[in-house]
Amino acid sequence: MNSNRLLRLTAAVCALCLLPLTNAHAWAGEALPQVKRTTGERSIAAADPAHSGGVAQEAADPFEKRRELYEWMGAATHIPWYRLAAIDQYERTITKARPKSRGQLGQWIGIYMTDTEWAGTLNPNNVDELPATIRWFNGLGKDGDGDGLAKRTSDADLLYAVASHMMQFGPSDEDFAIALWQFYHNTRAVQRVGQFAKIYETYGKLDLEGHAFPVPIGSHYSYRGTWGTKRSWGGYRIHEGTDIFADHGLPVRSTTYGIVETKGWNPYGGWRIGVRDLNNIYHYYAHLSGYDKSVQVGTVVKPGQTLGWVGSSGYGKPGTSGKFPPHLHYGVYRDRGLIEWSFDPYPLLHRWEKEEARRLRKKK
Repeated sequence: MNSNRLLRLTAAVCALCLLPLTNAHAWAGEALPQVKRTTGERSIAAADPAHSGGVAQEAADPFEKRRELYEWMGAATHIPWYRLAAIDQYERTITKARPKSRGQLGQWIGIYMTDTEWAGTLNPNNVDELPATIRWFNGLGKDGDGDGLAKRTSDADLLYAVASHMMQFGPSDEDFAIALWQFYHNTRAVQRVGQFAKIYETYGKLDLEGHAFPVPIGSHYSYRGTWGTKRSWGGYRIHEGTDIFADHGLPVRSTTYGIVETKGWNPYGGWRIGVRDLNNIYHYYAHLSGYDKSVQVGTVVKPGQTLGWVGSSGYGKPGTSGKFPPHLHYGVYRDRGLIEWSFDPYPLLHRWEKEEARRLRKKK
């Protein structure tokens, strides 16, 4: 018998010795508790709704299926659905930003864990699906649907693996932040998940994909693609956005559902405001002449909501204005988990402009 095989056998025997003799299926003691609750005329049972013929399979779109999974898990763990949704969405955005190193594991759930994280760092079987041995090696994998296996590709198991960690902490926002820190060890991740949770809680739904053009359609404005062109003020750099030239005082609107992350003076951008959306994209609005009084850091906003007004502030100390014609500088940045990188907003702006113009024509 080779050493690896002996190590696997020893680990399995040791782990099984920990199980109560009165319950042969006790390794599923980590499985989700049996739950049944009623939603309208339907019931959600303990089995994974994404694979059991439950409500989620009947749902018409991915948002409904994911919502059913969050609510089902929340009913069993007492973790609000919007917190589970926020974690799942953050994971989904990081996978999108790092497609070469991460992939979609579940059918609907976007949570990602490496095989080593799932099975346990010292587990000789990195594709282990036995909850007992995974627990023995301090792996994160859990059996969420009660089938006796902890599958890294199961929506229920992935979601329960995260939920079981969160259950070790209290229900307050501060407790949630501590739980996120212990899970990610990344302050940026803690902030993002907290922001996403607040957006979901505010609107009470997942489908928040609508957009608006940053200035009113039909007003006088002009723009073209200038992302990546040279800039010299303050040292050599490139232009990380698109300039929309418009009349001074024209409303500047949120292009997305999101949360205000930054607000105030920037030597380059003047009076600026930044909004984080659920795709983990930071929307940057610069050179404003002022802000709407209802908008503060932490305010949840929606497409078309006024954030401020077009101006010509910037390129100097606070209050500097008039060094260039009035315009809105609009930039977008994608979060990769540790850093953010700028990308060209022009294609998005062009699409949102066309879509909003089409909606307005339909209303007439």
